[in-house]
Amino acid sequence: QVQLVESGGGSVQAGGSLRLSCAASGRTSYVVGWFRQAPGKEREFVAAIPWTGDSTYLSDSVKGRFTISRDNAENTVYLQMNSLKPEDTAVYYCGVTWSALVTDTSRYPYWGQGTRVTVSS
Repeated sequence: QVQLVESGGGSVQAGGSLRLSCAASGRTSYVVGWFRQAPGKEREFVAAIPWTGDSTYLSDSVKGRFTISRDNAENTVYLQMNSLKPEDTAVYYCGVTWSALVTDTSRYPYWGQGTRVTVSS
């Protein structure tokens, strides 16, 4: 079992920044992925980082603007979001997987409750 709690969402203007946190407890040695879901759309992959933290995966839509990092001592993964755009508006979820298919939502057995991000123009 893994419990996940996201925080850090909020409302910002375009061009602003937010840092999301995903605090985990339970099993370890997983990949943490961030996904987002906008109203009426499917959940989409944003970023992922393995337990080792030696690599990161970012979707093309956020490359150059978002970074993902983790603090294993705190069991927390961060998503730093800069240069936010209105199209980044969504509920952001973190999940954990032990699969190599880090962009596939079906490979994530555990999810947090989500945190809402709203970017106004």
